[in-house]
Amino acid sequence: MTLYRSSGGRRALEKVYTAAVEALDIEVDERYVETRHGQTHVLSAGPENGAPVVVFHGGNATNPLTLAWYSELADSYRLIAPDTIGQPGYSAETRVDPTGDAYGEWVVDLLDALDVQTARMIGTSYGGGIILRVASVAPERIDSAVLVVPAGFGTGPLVNMLKVGLPAILYRFLGAEWLLERSLTAMITRSDPGPVVRDTVSASLRYVNLEREFPSATAGELGGFTAPVALFVAENDPFFPPEAVVPRARSRLPNLVKTEILDGEKHILSPEAQERVTTSIPSFFNE
Repeated sequence: MTLYRSSGGRRALEKVYTAAVEALDIEVDERYVETRHGQTHVLSAGPENGAPVVVFHGGNATNPLTLAWYSELADSYRLIAPDTIGQPGYSAETRVDPTGDAYGEWVVDLLDALDVQTARMIGTSYGGGIILRVASVAPERIDSAVLVVPAGFGTGPLVNMLKVGLPAILYRFLGAEWLLERSLTAMITRSDPGPVVRDTVSASLRYVNLEREFPSATAGELGGFTAPVALFVAENDPFFPPEAVVPRARSRLPNLVKTEILDGEKHILSPEAQERVTTSIPSFFNE
């Protein structure tokens, strides 16, 4: 299956990607690196001699949309944010088995290309699942990990997911704005998410062949992973709610040292919750 439904759809996603980069309050460098799973586009920000922090974005969304959550970290760290292969952006469009070794191999190649031996990592939503795949394939490359509203530990009740999914499917084919509003309301905390978020979600729903499988890892696969992990989950997340994520994370990650439930939040966090998470990350990194 191709990533985009049409060449026009690709151009629409590139347009919202550019808008999201322009909306960042940090300067970013852009480059491409080669990996065994395809060429990868990377955004970087922060001091070049800063400690590297690799930031993995959510699925069916763009890299700069998620990078904006953590932009304040660029004051102290070198943020490395790759466009995930097989997801909207400028990396290779080839999709891989999300539960196989490919994502781990991809990250190993990325780090090697950037001459980064080990790094702290932040994964949001689908990106959290990618960190789990790295932890199963090359745990020695992770210094510490922050998982924010992460995939990889199962999903919530079907009825909650349908509140997003049904209007999203109808919007895909009908394009009615009220259907988009229904989906946004179900997954976004803030009532007015802003044009970058709204336009990115809209373009993804309309023009991307959406990813429906999530990367994950079993307790056995994570047996060699000993780096400390922090977990942030949203109380009202329709996709990955605390009651589904937290028990499984605790059973699979004995190195889980911090767990925080963000009261009143949905899957796409409010600016206040984004700041709360971001400001707590340096103290976790320095523990």
